[in-house]
Amino acid sequence: MQLKKKAVIFDLDGVICFTDKFHYQAWKVLADRLGIYFDETINNRLRGVSRMASLEIILERSAMKYTQEEKAAFTEEKNDIYRELLKKMSPADLTDEVKDTLNELRRRGYKLSIGSSSKNTKFILGQIGLGDFFDAVADGTDIVRSKPDPEVFLKSAEKIGIAPDQCVVVEDAKAGIQAAKAGGMTALALFGDARDCGFEDYNLRSFDDLLNVL
Repeated sequence: MQLKKKAVIFDLDGVICFTDKFHYQAWKVLADRLGIYFDETINNRLRGVSRMASLEIILERSAMKYTQEEKAAFTEEKNDIYRELLKKMSPADLTDEVKDTLNELRRRGYKLSIGSSSKNTKFILGQIGLGDFFDAVADGTDIVRSKPDPEVFLKSAEKIGIAPDQCVVVEDAKAGIQAAKAGGMTALALFGDARDCGFEDYNLRSFDDLLNVL
């Protein structure tokens, strides 16, 4: 399979790097404080969705009703915990496979950008040594609708000046694959529930399999 496209848009978490364990630990601290049962199975439902939508999923098991102001405070509390955990990340969290593949795609002339719902995207990229690498970054600070809405990918394509139909999206979440397709882009599934979800155009065997597809 050889796709003749001009740009590659990457989801961040679960594709470029992995911060799932930090998300889980931060939500777990909050849930425990609120007396709400939370485990890794529930955590899997949070993949690719916004911070507030994640909180709403967690609160499904709560007998309490909270105001929007309280919910906003909860998400900030979780994010403060999460950001402290993220400080443990370093360039060592970027694999040679990812680094070498990104460099080869750049050498081949592709525009490379990030499309992530996370508001911590730029901080994470800085921690792993990719702060200035991508041509553009669209993240949770740029959008009002999270995946499966295509807003973040359309914003990413707009920032690099490439038409959506000339963009390939690499995702590890089903919601991200759906967002890519809704935006008129080619969707490549890598890991997670993106693989064989029924909406993807192609299942990648590994990150460097991109070099065989593009």
